[in-house]
Amino acid sequence: MSATFKSIKSLVPLLDRVLVQRFKAETKTATGIFLPQSATSQPLPEATVIAVGPGARDKDGKIIPMSVKTGDRILLPGWGGNAIKVGEEEYFLFKDSEILAKIKE
Repeated sequence: MSATFKSIKSLVPLLDRVLVQRFKAETKTATGIFLPQSATSQPLPEATVIAVGPGARDKDGKIIPMSVKTGDRILLPGWGGNAIKVGEEEYFLFKDSEILAKIKE
């Protein structure tokens, strides 16, 4: 199930949630061969961070800082997250702890 919004700016993640947009799979190879839909249907594990929440609170009430920031490239698990559709674009909400790694280049 996915929610639908008119603008991604209207969505602000809460607590330790991270709003990401997964990279789209290439539908054509470098040599110009078109790939079948079955080869591109599995989501790619890379994404760009669009927005982050303020962070969750520990047992003393202090905010635990987020491990990523807007614009970071990250590695995600193959499946999961909550889908959010904005127009034709699809975004996902993940918990900070579900992010596998930050990609530095």
